Amino acid sequence: MTEDQLQYLETRLREERERVGVLLRRHEERRNASQLEASGDLSDYPFHMADHGTDTYDQEMDAMLAQRASRELEEIDDALHRLVETPERFGICENTGEAIPFERLDLIPWART
Repeated sequence: MTEDQLQYLETRLREERERVGVLLRRHEERRNASQLEASGDLSDYPFHMADHGTDTYDQEMDAMLAQRASRELEEIDDALHRLVETPERFGICENTGEAIPFERLDLIPWART
């Protein structure tokens, strides 16, 4: 892989890291707002079971998406570490030892296979 390609992928990884970080912060804000709402601090409306079901679904969905984003952030951080520490090995498939196509790395710069 060329030096220009490595620099490009490092930039892509840093951009993705920022994007995923923003998503994680949004999920955290929604979770905090949901907890405050659930405690009754924001609402004078009577409790309704359908609303509770919707709230529970939304909270579970946010938790799942936050967990997914957190794992993605770990993958991105790991890829940045690999790129900086061993740039000559970056973009090599962990299963086959062959080069991962640049087109794939352009789409998913933290790809390992």
